[in-house]
Amino acid sequence: MKKYSYLTKKIATCLGGVVVMSAAVSVSASTKDTGYVDRNNNGKMDRYEDPLQPLDTRVDDIIERLSLTQKVSLVTGTGFNLEIGGSEKVPGAAGSTPEIPELGIPALVLADGPAGLRIEPKRKGDDKAYYATAFPIATVLASTWNSELVEEVGKAMGEEVKEYGVDLFLAPGMNIHYNPLGGRNFEYYSEDPLLSGVMAASIVNGVQSYGVGATIKHFVANNAETSRMWLDAHLNERAFREIYLRGFEIAIKQSMPWAIMTSYNKVNGVYTSQDFALLKTVLRDEWGYDGFVMTDWFAGDDVVAQMRAGNDLIMPGMPDQREAIEKAVSSGELSEDILDRNLSNILKILLTSPVWSDYQYSNQPDLKAHAQTARQAAAEGVVLLKNNDDALPISSDTKIAAFGNTSYDFIAGGTGSGDVNEAYTVSLVEGLENGQLAVDDKVKSVYVRYLKSEKAKLPEKKNLFDLLPPIPELSPDKKQLSQSAKNNDIAIITLGRNSGEFFDRKVEGDFDLTAAEQQLITDVSDAFHKVGKKVVVILNIGNVIETASWKDKVDAIVLPWQGGQEAGNAVVDIISGKTNPSGRLVTTFPVKYVDNPSSESFPGTPISDETLKDPYLGIFVGKHSQLEYNNGIYVGYRYYDTFEVPISYEFGYGLSYSDFAYSDLKINPSQDEGDYTVSLTVKNTGRKTGKEVVQLYVKKPDSKVETPSKELAGFVKTSLLLPGESESVSLKIEAENLASFIKNKRAWIVQPGQYKFMLGASSHDIRLQKVIYVKSEILEREIIANFAPATPVDEIKRE
Repeated sequence: MKKYSYLTKKIATCLGGVVVMSAAVSVSASTKDTGYVDRNNNGKMDRYEDPLQPLDTRVDDIIERLSLTQKVSLVTGTGFNLEIGGSEKVPGAAGSTPEIPELGIPALVLADGPAGLRIEPKRKGDDKAYYATAFPIATVLASTWNSELVEEVGKAMGEEVKEYGVDLFLAPGMNIHYNPLGGRNFEYYSEDPLLSGVMAASIVNGVQSYGVGATIKHFVANNAETSRMWLDAHLNERAFREIYLRGFEIAIKQSMPWAIMTSYNKVNGVYTSQDFALLKTVLRDEWGYDGFVMTDWFAGDDVVAQMRAGNDLIMPGMPDQREAIEKAVSSGELSEDILDRNLSNILKILLTSPVWSDYQYSNQPDLKAHAQTARQAAAEGVVLLKNNDDALPISSDTKIAAFGNTSYDFIAGGTGSGDVNEAYTVSLVEGLENGQLAVDDKVKSVYVRYLKSEKAKLPEKKNLFDLLPPIPELSPDKKQLSQSAKNNDIAIITLGRNSGEFFDRKVEGDFDLTAAEQQLITDVSDAFHKVGKKVVVILNIGNVIETASWKDKVDAIVLPWQGGQEAGNAVVDIISGKTNPSGRLVTTFPVKYVDNPSSESFPGTPISDETLKDPYLGIFVGKHSQLEYNNGIYVGYRYYDTFEVPISYEFGYGLSYSDFAYSDLKINPSQDEGDYTVSLTVKNTGRKTGKEVVQLYVKKPDSKVETPSKELAGFVKTSLLLPGESESVSLKIEAENLASFIKNKRAWIVQPGQYKFMLGASSHDIRLQKVIYVKSEILEREIIANFAPATPVDEIKRE
């Protein structure tokens, strides 16, 4: 087909509230003036080729032209280089939908996230590099509490997705931080569903503003990696709806992502990819979702059941799966109408994608600008946990001794499909040197030699998901430590942690510090404190670790999490005072691991002795297991605060180099019943310019159903406030933020009576509060699907 590309009038296609603008349309030579592509080369304008026709009309026209075999191919993708077919235009992409050349239907290209686009940086016969930006992990982005900034990160991601020829970004991930040992927590935002949903929506809106799609995942209750392909999440309906589904609902209603990826696990005995009530009744009937649903790679055990349930696209799609679907349709076991329904959901997205409009991607996204966006987000997501006697910020003439392996080898992000092939990662020491700060060369040379020697001993990675063991922590000589303390003004110790897909963390030596790490903190602190010098610990981690046993030994603790490729520069922006820390915790730091209410049940209990392997790759092993969600709605701070369990650092906590005062709280009802506008004044009472995060928690003292002592109902971050400057901020609270799921009424209900509105700087640091009264019961919304397990979970309860 001979084609020419030229600019035509912009055509806006509205899909589920997201408007996609297509500036370039590829047309055939014979129909150049009509603005369409003669995709099937028949010399006329067919309905599906005409961009001015209604989207549903175009989709129906395609479906009418497809044979059964073609339909089946389009609902089963390709990927992992397991078979020939689909698109090979973006090496390293996770997969694609198949092409139908006879109709000119191109392949929709899918590539991993969520910390940035995952593609191969090197290509055969090509000297160019195709690096993508490693942005801060999701936990860092949530720690900014700045949805506008997070949306800017999404826009940068979207440009890279589009300019590298990808149509659908397999991100963001947004499962709940259910347990500190969750191997994939770094890909997820928070222990709180409201914060998770808002942050995910911000990424989706940013990505999709570039006319490419985002995929929220892993739907739903994928909170453990151990045996996750055979894990059954056993939970009661209220917890399921209020905690695990809630974030997804918020993200869908605020952003309408092009796609949703189901998880590997079961919920109450049914694989999520095979659950009609979940995928049809909840997603489409209750929430009004209008995109398509895909499996995670090789998920589920019954492809026909997946088709019936409304899991539209099977990834990566295997020959036996195609054969099973076609056989089921031919025999009448599976209605072709169901196949057409699923296909329709996929085609609606395909017809709005860059590949359909023949977008001429450049392979040259603005990586330099995106690095600056990554640095800004990484810095704003840094949480200052401790800062005794103004140990930080440091002055420009400070002499620094950097200890800890990770000071010289920063971890940008976790492993597996959440990893990014970036051009570089700035370490702490490189960041210090970039900031013109003096680093002790003697200490540096010892670590550089040690790390080079130890890295040479590491085995090669077997596959994408392989997590290499950490290098044992170097123990500095005490005489050298004493000399370093005399020669330098401050010591910085960096502790690192990494984790990844298919593997959960351990308590010993991972959540808890190793003996060598504990000794390092003790020895460095003793040496530097002996001569009146300060000690700072940097936590380059992707998950929560234990801090209570050692935090009193040091003067300051900085938590940058895993800040992407610019992490070292971002940390130095904070510790040098260039940026005032404004990050706040999005997950609770317990005193001990056993204090977490899920510690006894996580990551699940095997219910069979049989060792299983995944059916296609054969590299992932596990057992049929069940995870009891016996903490119910009491996840994270909802548990610790309600049950008054001591913690090391609370949800929402974070220090600043300045101080902020709250005043003038006003709560005004809106026209819609149950909706309120909350306003207050925030003043910078300190000496440094900075931002404050205002958090609104709500408590229902006289609730007829059991409720936590407080729940996050909204938040807002101020602009940059000068010393002495004030800003009026407001939060809109809707009835859904006050509603509880009432099982026997099959509805979300705002109960009548008192609601205490608490404004503060963390879940513990409440500054202002006021009680409002709801006169009568408000039916916020009714629900349709019933997710009550056959055997109820025995949940913990308040005494």
